[in-house]
Amino acid sequence: MEQLDFFTVPSPCIGVCQVNNKGYCKGCLRSRDERFHWNDFSSEQRRNVVRLCKQRYTRVMKAKLAKEAMQAVEETNPQQSLFGDED
Repeated sequence: MEQLDFFTVPSPCIGVCQVNNKGYCKGCLRSRDERFHWNDFSSEQRRNVVRLCKQRYTRVMKAKLAKEAMQAVEETNPQQSLFGDED
């Protein structure tokens, strides 16, 4: 049974229209095809794209947190200064 749509699914665009190294928009995390065909998609397809964008966002944030954690470990690691500052 198909769900009734009373409201249109809004575009996730936030106006940051730049592409990252994987081909996804840095602002909304949609692929090129998802951006170009948004107006042609059904409500179900739009909801699926929004779901995918949320998954991509979660992955990006986890990677960012992991990178920040590694940098914090490197900054507090005493082995880093063992040979670096001595002449």
